[in-house]
Amino acid sequence: MADKAWAGTTYGGSKMHRYLVTTLRYIDVRLLYGFAAIFVVPVCLVLNESRKTAYRYFRDRHQYGRCKAMWTTYVNHCKFAQVVIDKFAMYAGKTFDVKVEGLEHFNALANGEEGFLHLSSHIGNYEIAGYTLGSDKKTIQAVVYAFEKASVMQNRNNMFSKTNVSMITLKEDMSHLFEIDQAICKGDIISFPTDRCMGQTKVVEALFMGAKAKFPQGPFSVATMRSLNVLAVNVMKTGLTQYTIYVTPLVYDKSQPRKVQMQQLIAAYTAELERQLKQYPTQWYNFYDFWN
Repeated sequence: MADKAWAGTTYGGSKMHRYLVTTLRYIDVRLLYGFAAIFVVPVCLVLNESRKTAYRYFRDRHQYGRCKAMWTTYVNHCKFAQVVIDKFAMYAGKTFDVKVEGLEHFNALANGEEGFLHLSSHIGNYEIAGYTLGSDKKTIQAVVYAFEKASVMQNRNNMFSKTNVSMITLKEDMSHLFEIDQAICKGDIISFPTDRCMGQTKVVEALFMGAKAKFPQGPFSVATMRSLNVLAVNVMKTGLTQYTIYVTPLVYDKSQPRKVQMQQLIAAYTAELERQLKQYPTQWYNFYDFWN
């Protein structure tokens, strides 16, 4: 991923993905973690431009010194490699120790009649939430990027077929808006990625980690248009084979004018995102100039 943009797809081709899934059926993920810790140095920290944006993230956003920023840039890339390995390990049928903080918030809304939103970010490993959080009463409609690698989409479909989760792909003709609207009318749960604009022209600026950053307007617009309840759902790696899902209600005053509601909701979302990054600074995986 270069400074100028986010590629939008998982690294590697279909053959590589199939080989990785097959390999992970028979070996411990920790063996690949060790390989990745060595592989990261020449591939990610020398050949890939992502080292520059990661370094700036630690220097500018966390105010780390040069040595600490260089070390955490390396750790950040190793963590990302582990998350990718974990994702393919799940496709291979392996499971992880997952605990949920704030499950009562999800259950309360899932047992109600109205639909609601999940807002997620490219921190930790959000995909695990789709295989862990579930409702017998509501379908989770995960909004995903339309041009992800076919092998990854097929693996996701296979995993989601075991749960009450479907996918809505973001399309250039904006037809996904009708699917989202229909899902809300049915009372479903809509899961939005909320930290990448993916070519969208409608964005909102918010103060985030000490500087202005752009976020897609869509999720906040959908929520405030229908006065929906909103949860931030972040899945953070808390051990070699452990994850914690943090479910946090995002509170905003639904009686206020819609513009004020959006400002309040965006502020609540960025505050929760900052809280997670202060606790897990090396699990930020937007490898491009996010604050540009």
